[in-house]
Amino acid sequence: MASLKEIEDKLSKQFEKIDDIAFFNQKKVLDAFAECKITTQCFAGTTGYGYDDQGRDKLGLLFSKVFQTEKAIVSPLITCGSHAISIVLYGLLRPNDTILSISGGLYDTLYDTLFGKDNGSLENFGIKFKQIDLKNNTFDKDAILKEIKEIKPKVVFVQRSRGYTSRKAISIKQMEEIFGDIKKLDNAPIIVVDNCYGEFVEKQEPTQVGADVIVGSLIKNPGGGLAQTGAYIAGSEQAISMIASRFTSPSLLLEVGSYEMGYRNFYQGLFLAPHVVAQALKGAMLVGGVMEEKGYKIIPSNDEQPDDIIKSVVFNTEDELVKFVQLVQKISPVDSFIVPMPWDMPGYNDKVIMAAGTFVSGASIELSCDSPIKKPYIAYFQGGLTYEHVKILAEKLNNLY
Repeated sequence: MASLKEIEDKLSKQFEKIDDIAFFNQKKVLDAFAECKITTQCFAGTTGYGYDDQGRDKLGLLFSKVFQTEKAIVSPLITCGSHAISIVLYGLLRPNDTILSISGGLYDTLYDTLFGKDNGSLENFGIKFKQIDLKNNTFDKDAILKEIKEIKPKVVFVQRSRGYTSRKAISIKQMEEIFGDIKKLDNAPIIVVDNCYGEFVEKQEPTQVGADVIVGSLIKNPGGGLAQTGAYIAGSEQAISMIASRFTSPSLLLEVGSYEMGYRNFYQGLFLAPHVVAQALKGAMLVGGVMEEKGYKIIPSNDEQPDDIIKSVVFNTEDELVKFVQLVQKISPVDSFIVPMPWDMPGYNDKVIMAAGTFVSGASIELSCDSPIKKPYIAYFQGGLTYEHVKILAEKLNNLY
């Protein structure tokens, strides 16, 4: 079996590519800070209506510059990525509209938003949902264009990362190709991308290749491990205006919303994000390399450049899966003594086991791992604020298996 040093040496070329992307994205973020004239006054909190909340407004402007969009909503009042996606869909869609997902089904926690009974779901408002599955891990171009022409959806939706499936994440190149074809159609739909786990993994973001709106959680990549909560929604002026009407109300839009604790962690987290994402990517490749040496399948292969921060490890049995997740928890800085077990987690159809000994509860940019207890037994490994932390896990895995 290969030593950890030998596995690292094999990954040196991929690590160089990751570092190059991180440098490019760090400069992009730094330039945005300068262009937006960020000052310490932006870090201060406000109370009440928040009419004079400079920190909130500048944070939205900053994200729009980084992601090269016309406008952005960035708020700790949005509870998570699923909440942000729901706000987007309710903001853009109207009764009798259709949403077409071109990357298969949406994440488990959005099921009740789409199909819930008597809970104010989109289906309750007469909004229809259709999906086209990926074909050989890429968009089924012919089926997508045919369906758009026939049903004329208001929104085309893409989930960049994999959710609890065995597919790989979707690359910017793949998105650019299909988005270009969609934009050529008459009355082209609004393209929305769930960008969770994908920010700063590549040199471009989906809004730079045709997406009208991108959505993500701040306790994942763009929060850099410092954001304590919240999410962002970035996109065109028209789309963000429609979404803002749902986020607050049509008469208030983005003029209100206070946060007394202040915004420094959100600004500083975004500044650190390109570096932290690179640490997580390199850590995921190292853990993947160890598990591959042990005979387990990993998704994506380490021969491929990653398109999100997740490394899937496919196990043969439930016991192997649980053992892996428990080890991740054991080497965590917080709650290392707790032994995670499968449980009925809200929003999921199967029992879920989750290792998340994190400083920010549930922050998957920190070293974490989770999985539904069902076949195939796939552990979804992600995060790591420092490569050194993930390397400690890799050493233990190399000795254990």
